[in-house]
Amino acid sequence: MSVERELKKILAYAGVAAGLSMFAVGANAAPNPNFHIYIAYGQSNMAGNGDIVPSEDQANPPKNFIMLASHNANASQRSGKTNQSIKTGEWYPAIPPMFHAFENLSPADYFGRAMVDSLPGVTVGIIPVAIGAVSIRAFDKDQYEAYFRGDGKDIMNWGWPKDYDNNPPGRILELAKKAKEVGVIKGFIFHQGESDGTDANWRKTVYKTYKDVIDALGLDENEVPFVAGELLQEGNNCCGSKNGGIAELKNNFKKFGLASSKGLKGNGKDPYHFGREGVIELGRRYVHEMLKLIDKTIDPDAPAVDLVDPSKSTVSDEPPEEYGPYTEAIAIPGKVQAENYNKGGADKAYMDLSKGNEGGKLRKNDVDIYQPNMGIVVGHCQATEWLKYTVNVAADGDYEISANVAGDNGTGSLVLYMDDKRIGTEIANEGKGFDNFTTVSGGKATLTKGEHELKLEITNDWIDIDYVEFKEISAQPPIGLKNIRLSMTEAESNYSVFDMQGIKLSSFTAKGMNEAMNLVRENAKLRKQARGVFFVRKNGDKSLTKKVVIHE
Repeated sequence: MSVERELKKILAYAGVAAGLSMFAVGANAAPNPNFHIYIAYGQSNMAGNGDIVPSEDQANPPKNFIMLASHNANASQRSGKTNQSIKTGEWYPAIPPMFHAFENLSPADYFGRAMVDSLPGVTVGIIPVAIGAVSIRAFDKDQYEAYFRGDGKDIMNWGWPKDYDNNPPGRILELAKKAKEVGVIKGFIFHQGESDGTDANWRKTVYKTYKDVIDALGLDENEVPFVAGELLQEGNNCCGSKNGGIAELKNNFKKFGLASSKGLKGNGKDPYHFGREGVIELGRRYVHEMLKLIDKTIDPDAPAVDLVDPSKSTVSDEPPEEYGPYTEAIAIPGKVQAENYNKGGADKAYMDLSKGNEGGKLRKNDVDIYQPNMGIVVGHCQATEWLKYTVNVAADGDYEISANVAGDNGTGSLVLYMDDKRIGTEIANEGKGFDNFTTVSGGKATLTKGEHELKLEITNDWIDIDYVEFKEISAQPPIGLKNIRLSMTEAESNYSVFDMQGIKLSSFTAKGMNEAMNLVRENAKLRKQARGVFFVRKNGDKSLTKKVVIHE
């Protein structure tokens, strides 16, 4: 670990009691949008009173579900492992009991499991802070001290608040600040009320415990919902009559959900607590409500969350590159070096099927850039991948295309587009090995002067590309045609002759298309220079074009 990071760690722990943020992520990192974090707080039912089945709950930690430890504890009662300790402010697998080692299964346990199942691609983190039997005042930053000196003195003597440095609201904020650096605070789940009346003053205090955290974190309460759970209703319970007051919390919050306790069974031991089945179902009902309220968008470009150290899976907070030339527009005629594709990021400047630069050279995005025995090349190219380049054509004209490529077989190939229009012919490697680059023809193209977008698209696996080159084709000397008059009469028109590539070979005058075609057939230079199929066109009228076959 670097000295700087170690110092930050020391300062972070030293600042816990003072309410300081515990860690800082690097300046160029932003929270991972697919890491959803929920604050779970309240009293004993939230802390966990359902029976734990070790083989079901502890032996197989749920995937993509972790917790941020809210206090130091021995791990043996959580996971069955000995000689381990849990440290405040570190991330751990969400193995019950999450809140205190002496407690049991919480609705937060199955809230997290069900949320992960409901949103593939998301990792869920829980901030667990709960104390059995406490009043809502224990979570109010302006009341907790007086409460623990007065009505909550017995609870203080039991030692539970000590786990949170006798400051439960401070610990929630402490952990939320750290969590917000690596993920997104998506919402709160809450279960409390057995120790209080659920009147207007209680509801006002519940809202305040939420709003204090929201404001301190700079969050928008229109985006961070609060879901409260009803109290036990079964049988001769203590508190079911208070559920009407809990439902009234909807008038205090901008985004509120109510997890019903209807039909949920108690533990059969006391009138306060849910049994295992009730705890699990209540957790799922929290999910049902939360999914109605949150933005469920998944970012496909975000990295997978590192479950041991989520700070390793944050994303860059630098603004995306503006689309455009890598350095400046590439001159044509000239070479287009494959590695000099445009800036602008994935799906704008390039599309690459594999994550990361497998060659590790020059640039840091997903395009695979290598340095074989002859320079920098783009390699590991797979069908459908593409690269874009900004080019500047010097003059209107016809250009010959070639590419310097390599491959182990002759199947790897590419094609070119200019402003989305296909140009030239398909270019394939000659199969002489990836260390043996050869120049392969890509046909010819007629280009217009000015700035254009060139796209290189891979049509078959595998081909390595050094560069694509455009060479201007020199103007052909006029071809003398037999019986062409030097001056026109009223009946004569201008005609041109083109080869199969569309390159103009000469212009002349003739009295009608038939005479023009005969003049081309009879021309000795054409028969000698380039026998084959030609096209004669009346100038100014593309529809008047005729094919001429010349034999030697």
